[in-house]
Amino acid sequence: QVQLVESGGGLVQAGGSLRLSCVASGRTFGNYALGWFRQDPGKERAFVGYISRSGSSTLLSDPVKGRFTISRDNAKNTAYLQMNSLKPEDTAAYYCAASVYWTRDFTNRLTYDSWGQGTQVTVSS
Repeated sequence: QVQLVESGGGLVQAGGSLRLSCVASGRTFGNYALGWFRQDPGKERAFVGYISRSGSSTLLSDPVKGRFTISRDNAKNTAYLQMNSLKPEDTAAYYCAASVYWTRDFTNRLTYDSWGQGTQVTVSS
């Protein structure tokens, strides 16, 4: 499995921006599709976005579409989640995840094999 470490979370005011990073180690980064999920305490881990192995294809959930973007740099073994126009409802722990599958439902957390430890994002109103 690939090991993943997220960073970049923090406290930001509504309307602000943050960029989360997900650094991978242990396996060839380009062999994995990547997803971002978020979770509030007591709630299910929810899909935020997905990026294909090459980075040519991305998918974002409706609540973040138009505000968040996903990218990756395979040479740096790093994926990014750029979050703009943040809202208090974006407050959550954010996780990146890696999948070895080629054709699956990438919005489903069960598709992913490896997870990072998460980074907390708090948006104040």
